[in-house]
Amino acid sequence: LYKVGARNENPDKTGFAHLFEHLMFSGSLNSESFDEPLQTAGGESNAWTSNDMTNYYDIIPAHNVEVAFWLESDRLLQLALTEKKFEAQKSVVIEEFKQRCLNTPYGDVGHIIRDNAYSVHPYKWPVIGKSTDVIASATLDDAWGFFNSHYSPDNLVMCVSGNIDFERAVELTEKWFGDIKSRNVIQQILPAEPKQTTPKRVKIERDVPHNMILKAYHMCGRADQDYQASDIISDILANGNSARFYRNVLMNSDAFSSLDASVGGSMDPGLFYVRGYLR
Repeated sequence: LYKVGARNENPDKTGFAHLFEHLMFSGSLNSESFDEPLQTAGGESNAWTSNDMTNYYDIIPAHNVEVAFWLESDRLLQLALTEKKFEAQKSVVIEEFKQRCLNTPYGDVGHIIRDNAYSVHPYKWPVIGKSTDVIASATLDDAWGFFNSHYSPDNLVMCVSGNIDFERAVELTEKWFGDIKSRNVIQQILPAEPKQTTPKRVKIERDVPHNMILKAYHMCGRADQDYQASDIISDILANGNSARFYRNVLMNSDAFSSLDASVGGSMDPGLFYVRGYLR
């Protein structure tokens, strides 16, 4: 788990953290492919990116666990990143952007709500970036700069879980990661979002299946003592057939076809969402 997400991006070069999630599977200094050796050893891998972090995980039989240590350390040591691979992954991410955000009803809601909820904090844009044009304009030099600025042992947390002794896990960690030098990651000081004092409302007219209402309330960050209370409130409102929305609204009126509530889960102060589709 690397402490790098969309919040760490240059506002003019958004979508880079997510793009790099793809690039990290491009092969590395001592392995042309990341997935092939892992799959040969009976394993599989995947990754996800948020506004706050990027997480890579491998699932592999315990007796072959060293293969995962080798591959993870090798791509941290140096990616085998070429112009051809970089352009290929840019195209993949651009198509993903089109599929999720441009060619799907309500797909750009995340862009709209964030842009209105935040004025200065980098949560202002979603993980996938502001637009396809920004991703298309990214260069290989940009990619290496991002890698060297964030992908470093001093910006990494690694968890090993399963049928492996603690001593063995430490031994393999020291063997494969011990000699990789830190790149002295500079921890960014992000602008604090000023308190919102008046409501903000935006009306969007599109050709969509149903009218939708989305409300976003500013709330605390994940480390705040009130975060768990907010999370529980979202469950009381919307989790299952015993929830308030289902019992008090959906069962007693024809106003909505569905209602949901959720927390964004961000490290800095984030958003509490309420979403409803009208009949």
